[in-house]
Amino acid sequence: MLLIQLTGLSGSGKTTIAKLVKEKFATQNIQIEIIDGDEYRKTLCKGLGFSYEDRVENLRRLGFVAKLLLKHDVISIISAINPFESIRKELSNFSPKVKTVWVNCDIETLKIRDPKGLYKRALLPDGNPDKVYHFTGISDVYEFSLNPDLILNTDSESPEESANRLFEFILNQIK
Repeated sequence: MLLIQLTGLSGSGKTTIAKLVKEKFATQNIQIEIIDGDEYRKTLCKGLGFSYEDRVENLRRLGFVAKLLLKHDVISIISAINPFESIRKELSNFSPKVKTVWVNCDIETLKIRDPKGLYKRALLPDGNPDKVYHFTGISDVYEFSLNPDLILNTDSESPEESANRLFEFILNQIK
C-alpha cells in the first residue's frame, strides 16, 4: 500500500506523530504498522552501534521489514532518525509507494524539549562519563532531506497538527 519513511532529529516528534496517525487510521479500519527505530534497536538491530556502517545497516533492516509489509498491502511508517540522504534515496528507489517525510524541528527547540535528556548529555565535555558521543545533529552528521514528499515543522506545529497533515497526505497517496 504505502511506506512512509520519517526522518528527523531525536525528539522532533517522529514516533508521537506516527502513533497519532495510526490511531486515526484505526477508526477507519486501515492497518498501519510503526517500525520504531528505538524499539527495533532492542531486537532486530541489537548489537549495532552508531558508526556510519552500523547506522546504514540499521536502516536497511528497518527498510526490509517495511518492504515486506508493503508487499502485503500494509501501510508502514519507519520512525527513525534516518540521517543519511543516500539511504533515504535507496529506500525510496524500491518503489514509487515509498514516501519521505521530514519531521523538521530546529536544534534550539530540540535542546529545550530534550525528552530523553540526550542533547544535555551530548553537550557535556569530552571525558565526562555521562557524555553521549556520535549524537546525530550535535557531534554526528544529519543530512537534511533534499526532496521530501512532505515537511512537518514540529517547532511551529502541534503534534496533532502534524499528525493531521500526515494523515491527509497518506489518504491522498492511497486513493
